[in-house]
Amino acid sequence: MAHVQRFDHIGITVADLESVTAFFVGLGLEVEGTGSVQGEFVETVCGIPGAHCEIAMLKSPGGGTRLELASFVTPDHVPGSPAAMANELGLRNVSFEVGDLQAAIDTVAAHGYGLVGGVGEYEGSVRMAYVRGPEGIVVSLFEHIG
Repeated sequence: MAHVQRFDHIGITVADLESVTAFFVGLGLEVEGTGSVQGEFVETVCGIPGAHCEIAMLKSPGGGTRLELASFVTPDHVPGSPAAMANELGLRNVSFEVGDLQAAIDTVAAHGYGLVGGVGEYEGSVRMAYVRGPEGIVVSLFEHIG
């Protein structure tokens, strides 16, 4: 029996909700909603007594899977590994198809975010690059070619 009915969202915990939201909006995502969660529900689900989060839910213009950004008000953040590379265990990257890869790279570069490596091409069908965004989040950007 299949339990999953659809892929709803990916959640990323961040320290600076405003700047990370602005980064993804700059790539073309749209803010679907914002809010605050606290109390028994979030404490139970997260397993963190006293948990209180501010959340921004983002969506792509075409719909589909959403991106949830959460910043804990309480308790304090626990540092992650902002220089993580692709072989480090855990969330590897968030990936988006773009219409013009170089334009997307130029947009994030104008805001101080750079490539993890370089732009690669796979079998004449896809060009892809990893960008390290705010708080070390690795964002995979790709475009179909050919």
